[in-house]
Amino acid sequence: MFDGQMPLTTAALPAQPVPAQSLAPLAPARISPLRRSVSNALKRAFDVLAAGAAIVALAPLLLLLAALVGLTSSGPVLFRQRRTGKDGQVFHILKFRSMTVVEDGAEIRHAVQGDKRVTPVGAVLRRTSLDELPQLFNVLAGDMSIVGPRPHALAHDTYYGAIVPQYAERFSVRPGLTGFAQIQGFRGEIHTLDCMKRRVAADADYARNWSFRRDLAIIALTAPLLLKRTNAY
Repeated sequence: MFDGQMPLTTAALPAQPVPAQSLAPLAPARISPLRRSVSNALKRAFDVLAAGAAIVALAPLLLLLAALVGLTSSGPVLFRQRRTGKDGQVFHILKFRSMTVVEDGAEIRHAVQGDKRVTPVGAVLRRTSLDELPQLFNVLAGDMSIVGPRPHALAHDTYYGAIVPQYAERFSVRPGLTGFAQIQGFRGEIHTLDCMKRRVAADADYARNWSFRRDLAIIALTAPLLLKRTNAY
């Protein structure tokens, strides 16, 4: 929490941003409507094929994780929370439940190091990002994309939308499983307002300049982050 305001923690930011020089911020691109339409169709086709293939390939793992969550703690297997999607449309994001609580109100306290609400199985899921796998179904449904700005809880959208000028630009594209901000290192716990401003600036840059080729590069740069992620609580 900072300046006595809303708790603003998600998972600690790394000490140094992850190098992504090949994906440096771009000047606003001039793209013809036809080219943008083709890019949108290609992006959506990739989302459906990639999410569908992943769900089929990971079905045994998804069932195993669901069983572990259900058998080791009381509560629903899936955690559902309202998030803001493209053009401001609200949807329910899906995750494997990793806590003993399921919050979706006006004030949401995110996990911090040593958080007692996190279950033993949940701690492993969060550290490995396996709790995010059900979002593949959000991608299939069209609420999310493989690549895009990570969606925040509605309470945080309201809070930051009022004080960060570029915040609304995030809603011009579908939210994603991973994004430009994440591979730049702008992920995790929000210690200061500047942390969120840098993250939003990266999201806005992506929203203005995304391309299918850039999406593929972001996906490739995300994979190593999953293997060495140590800052999820």
